[in-house]
Amino acid sequence: MNGVIKFGIPKGSLEQGTVDLFARAGYRISISPRNYYPSVDDPGLKLMLIHSKEVSRYVEDGILDAGLCGHDWVVENKSDVLELAELNYSKSTDSAARWVLCVPEDSPVRTVKDLQGKRVSTELVGVTRRWFESKKVKASVDFSWGATEVKCPDLADAIVDITETGSSLRANKLRIVDTVLESSTRLVVNKQAYKDRVKRARIEDLLILLQGALLAKRMVGLMMNVERKHLKKVLALLPSMKNPSISPLANGDWVDVVTVIEERQARELIPALKRAGAQGLVEYPLNKVIY
Repeated sequence: MNGVIKFGIPKGSLEQGTVDLFARAGYRISISPRNYYPSVDDPGLKLMLIHSKEVSRYVEDGILDAGLCGHDWVVENKSDVLELAELNYSKSTDSAARWVLCVPEDSPVRTVKDLQGKRVSTELVGVTRRWFESKKVKASVDFSWGATEVKCPDLADAIVDITETGSSLRANKLRIVDTVLESSTRLVVNKQAYKDRVKRARIEDLLILLQGALLAKRMVGLMMNVERKHLKKVLALLPSMKNPSISPLANGDWVDVVTVIEERQARELIPALKRAGAQGLVEYPLNKVIY
């Protein structure tokens, strides 16, 4: 089919979060344990399950038209791709992750300069080596095959590892010295594919829906009935993205008010609205919010 988008779904820690995000955007993905070609209910998409570390390489080479992966691996691979958008979602939080330089809690190391001539272990070798060079520090940077946080102090003087909450670092009695790179999930696109009018339109349509689904994760809808004499007071409390919708009810003295708010605001806002005269308040979840 002309214009079909070959799209890389990141295998590993981002896999389930990606499937969930696509579901909220309106795409149903089914992944078989032994199949690297997930099915999706859109004939315009052909999905491949690829490790996040490799997605940007395959997108650059044109094997994939687009895909989702961490910004860290785009930088590590020096991939010549379009990073079309940042999509903040992960397995733990919706915030950017950090690659951090760490040492044991009792280490005398206080700054990167203290690691001159020392050994550092990491999976992000290229980025780490270039970072040390930018700091004018000569250190031996070795590739770690995993469980990087346990390499100190016996196998390395320091590590560079990724963290979202810092809980694993604390559990292994490690102290952060500096941040090497911040990273979040990106929609990366092959430059030639993006020049194709049909593919570009499909990729941008997909991005609109994914961004709408992400925004909706932290938003809720709110509807209420308000007597007209209380309307001004109620509207003054609403932190609406746009002006709320106001519709007259059968009883001409009352109106229906519908708006969208951040979910974290609802706990304090709903009682305040009730006190201001709103009645019949209903909070409901959203799948997509698109400006």
